[in-house]
Parts: sequence; structure tokens; C-alpha cells
Amino acid sequence: MRAVIQRVSRARVLIGGLSAASINLGLVVLLGVGKEDEQEDVVYMTDKICNLRVFEDNQGKMNLTIKEAGGQLLLISQFTLYGDCRKGRRPNFMNAAAPEKARPLYEMVYQTLCDKGLSVEAGVFGARMTVEIENSGPVTLLLDSQRNF
Repeated sequence: MRAVIQRVSRARVLIGGLSAASINLGLVVLLGVGKEDEQEDVVYMTDKICNLRVFEDNQGKMNLTIKEAGGQLLLISQFTLYGDCRKGRRPNFMNAAAPEKARPLYEMVYQTLCDKGLSVEAGVFGARMTVEIENSGPVTLLLDSQRNF
């Protein structure tokens, strides 16, 4: 499972020009599910997202989690995080999970984050979306449950 996480002052998802989800202070999580991913990857990813200390404390240091900062999450499915561009000019998505496998794991991430007491909004799985992100910092992080960076 892969995620690009951005700390934001606000973000929203539009589908067909209409607002489908929006948050203020928080994290946007662009989440890709790989064909090898299982429930353990959901546990890893949700634990990391909940416990990342990327919000500033009173001294201006990144010491607070999203919950401590009172932030929200915007979760967006993004299979293109598994695009392999090493050969040729067109990305190869062979390592991305098929929708039948990816959707339940994506939904499990969503539900687990909600169960942890976070305020979570989400895009629509498989939909063509316009994502507006106002990155704060900027702070952008990469997570991969299958490998260490």
C-alpha cells in the first residue's frame, strides 16, 4: 500500500464540478493499493497516518498528530501511485491491485481511520475527480507498507 500524504490548510474533491468532500486543516491521503496488499498493510498504513507528528506545537516544531491538532483527513484512492515509469514513456500499472481487490482494502482504511476517532472525508473510489489541495508548509510525505525509503 502506498500513500502520498500532504499537510493542508484546506482541500476538496470535485466530481463533475460539484463538491464531493472537503476539509480544512488536516491531511490529504492519496492512497494506492498494490496487488500484494492485505489486511496487515491496512493496519500499518492507518497506524502511521494516525501517529505521524507533522503538525506544529506551540514552539513551531512538528510534534503533534492529526488528532492532537484537531485536523481532518481527506482520503482519495489513487491507483497511479503504482505507475512504473522506468521503461518506455507510458506508465505500467501492473503492480496496482484490480478494483475488486483494491476497493475493500481502501474502504477498510477509511473505516479504520474513522474507528480511531478521526474526522474523515473521502473521494469516490474509481471516479474521475478534481482534487484541490492547499499544501501547508509544504509538507509532503511518502509511505509504503511494502518497502522502506
